[in-house]
Amino acid sequence: MAEYKLLLPSMGEGVMEATIISWMFSEGDTVKEDDSVVEIATDKVDSDVPTPVSGKIIKILKQKDDVAKIGEAIAILEVGGEGEAVAEQSQQPKTAEEVKTDIPQLSEADVKELEKPVVASAGQEFSGDLYLSPLVKNIAQQENISESELKSIKGSGIEGRITKEDILAYVSNRGIVTSEAKQTVSAPQAAAPAAPQPAAPVSAPIAVGAGDEVIQMDRVRKIIADAMVNSKRTSPHVTSFIESDVTNVVKWRTKHKDAFEKREGEKLTYMPIFVKAIVKAIQDFPMINVSVDGDKIIKKKNINIGMATALPDGNLIVPVIKNADQLSLSGLAKAINDLAYRARNKKLRPEDTQGATYTISNVGGFGNLMGTPIIPQPQVAILAVGAIVKKPAVLETKDGDVIAIRHLMFMSHSYDHRVVDGSLGGMFLKHVHDYLQNWDLDTEI
Repeated sequence: MAEYKLLLPSMGEGVMEATIISWMFSEGDTVKEDDSVVEIATDKVDSDVPTPVSGKIIKILKQKDDVAKIGEAIAILEVGGEGEAVAEQSQQPKTAEEVKTDIPQLSEADVKELEKPVVASAGQEFSGDLYLSPLVKNIAQQENISESELKSIKGSGIEGRITKEDILAYVSNRGIVTSEAKQTVSAPQAAAPAAPQPAAPVSAPIAVGAGDEVIQMDRVRKIIADAMVNSKRTSPHVTSFIESDVTNVVKWRTKHKDAFEKREGEKLTYMPIFVKAIVKAIQDFPMINVSVDGDKIIKKKNINIGMATALPDGNLIVPVIKNADQLSLSGLAKAINDLAYRARNKKLRPEDTQGATYTISNVGGFGNLMGTPIIPQPQVAILAVGAIVKKPAVLETKDGDVIAIRHLMFMSHSYDHRVVDGSLGGMFLKHVHDYLQNWDLDTEI
């Protein structure tokens, strides 16, 4: 019998490691080809790892909560065949066409960035004695944290490893300590008493009373919390509001939803219509479909719409509809239903949550009239749609104004004021409003 190494597969662009959440089989169990054997978690998404071969698990190399790098062996299987050598997880050699496909296509901005000379910084070379994940190492380099400083950080990860939360907490406290140290050194040199300096903001300790329950944030909630704080710190948020008459949209969906479900086996929700309107507005105002890199604006070629999705455990994930401008209404409905289903059943792939250029959040699904959404970085805008409510409204007719019952909906558009001014943010929202309010009842599905 031969032995086979099960390696942690590539999890998409930018993902270098993953945490083992749980094994679905134990040592000694027999597995079949394509069986999901282990659940893993990355900063992007949770997913299962299938085995490409059939065999018996004879050794689990990475236990629950262990961190494995991409390409690292996580288990050894006993498989049919002669020989004692441990087989690697590659099957047939890739063809030239497959290799070409695997090569990442760089944008012009990426090429320019790679062409920049590398400038060495003091304290940025770390010895092999100190294990740092790529994310932690990147933060350390950006904040110019030396190796001696890193060694002073008490890690909360496996075997005392420094986690993202550890280094961000250190950076936050480092600023306070540095400020206090400077004041202490400069005080004796002052010729006259210095003016009182404002105290650095420090969070007041939270009192825990009798009967209070302390709940530790799970991994996903920590990631969401960090992302939201980082977005508010990065982008000056401005939010514009508009109320739209979506009566035509409601009538059109009511007319087509039963036939569509019978024909396609898919539910027809309002979301494909909202996404279609957003795509048209982006085509009208492409400077909404951008990202910011320092003092550069990167204008995105593709229109990839993120769709904020609530999970059964109360957390949030944003799967992405890739190339939404190339999909029909029917195609959008299928893509949206598929992503929503897989998100709620933990079946998303890492690439399903990457590459969004604009995001929509349906706060109306919870009965809310409107909200002020936070921009998912590195995007520069996000739209929230509220609940559709019947209201009396004034209609202009050739015989004068009349009051009628209409289906009305609020929309709120948050945008990054570094690159999106009120005129652009407001006009974009008005165009989404116009597309929905003037929805053609003869639109084909």
